[in-house]
Amino acid sequence: MFSPLIRRLRAFSRNTEGTVTVEFALYVPLLLWLFAAIYTYFDAFRQETVNLKAAYTISDLISRETTTLNETYIDSMYKMSQLLIRSDSAITLRISVVRWDEDNNRYYVDWSKVRGESLTAWTDATISAVEDDLPTMPDEERVILVETRNEMSPAFRVGLPELDINNFVFTRPRFAPLVHFEGNLSSGGGHDDGSDALD
Repeated sequence: MFSPLIRRLRAFSRNTEGTVTVEFALYVPLLLWLFAAIYTYFDAFRQETVNLKAAYTISDLISRETTTLNETYIDSMYKMSQLLIRSDSAITLRISVVRWDEDNNRYYVDWSKVRGESLTAWTDATISAVEDDLPTMPDEERVILVETRNEMSPAFRVGLPELDINNFVFTRPRFAPLVHFEGNLSSGGGHDDGSDALD
């Protein structure tokens, strides 16, 4: 009863005749999905790298400043960061100058400026939230902290979720002990430990 069916199945399995059209129809969806996945993951890694390079570029530029910065300067850094990243994604930029005080065993914020929507400026009260990420510094040393946040939507739906790309970059001022901001009086920085007092 089943022998004719088994014979036909065996004959079908041994048959090597066929057309490329059937194989093409079977493999094209898989190949298209594979190309879309490769492009999507490559684009995500590229976007993450571009964001990190933008943060390092801004940090390096500010570290070389010897004059007082102002709101226009921060606006220009924000516009530059928008030019460096993908044009269809929004970026938030936070630039801060952070100081370490050894006597109080804590960090202080000289000034902090934000451009974009998803971040707020650091204050002396809130900087402790990231103190584990800040470098170990000598007393009254300062670093320029540049943070970027960028929301990225994958180019194709291949299982990659929406990404928040966050970067946290710090650099020491290069040619001056600190970077001043217009209208902000930076406290500390005297290194007065009493060792040079005369009797």
